[in-house]
Amino acid sequence: MRSMRLTLCAGAVVAAAFTPAAYAADAGPAGISVTPASPGPGSDIQLRVMGCAGRTGTAVSDAFVSDARLTGGGGGGLTGETRVRTSLNPGSYGIEVDCDGHSGRVRGTVTVTAPDSTPSVSPPASPIAPVHAGGGGTAHFASVDARAAGPGTKQAVVGLVLAGVAAAAVAVRGARRGHDSRD
Repeated sequence: MRSMRLTLCAGAVVAAAFTPAAYAADAGPAGISVTPASPGPGSDIQLRVMGCAGRTGTAVSDAFVSDARLTGGGGGGLTGETRVRTSLNPGSYGIEVDCDGHSGRVRGTVTVTAPDSTPSVSPPASPIAPVHAGGGGTAHFASVDARAAGPGTKQAVVGLVLAGVAAAAVAVRGARRGHDSRD
């Protein structure tokens, strides 16, 4: 029975070790997914590329401000980020991914939508409590009532007892030294 458990545990460990690689290999055909799916001009986007066996790649498009550097753990999936040009007209733009030493290994498109015609107005950000920055961490003490955060009665009593013990120890030691020096 013990060897059966050992065999099952070893099998589970081996299966767990190889599951991510198997999942990545079965993640689907080569392709590019863009998030958000239909960005507007000036939007930051995330790219997920399937179909590259290596760990790095580059996604190139006329829609991008700059080429997107792609990275991943191997096994077919690479991810990266870039920004859509602000001066683009709505439409579909091609994306070409260079990876594994080949240009154009994976191809896809990004569909750019028209900019939102109704500007969204949001109130300016305002902190509702002191910001925990600078001052060596003193901002916390400025925002907390010192009476509520200070030592309580128990801590004060313990402190007084410890101070009394220390004073008694010093007095006893001094008395011994004085007694020993007379001998």
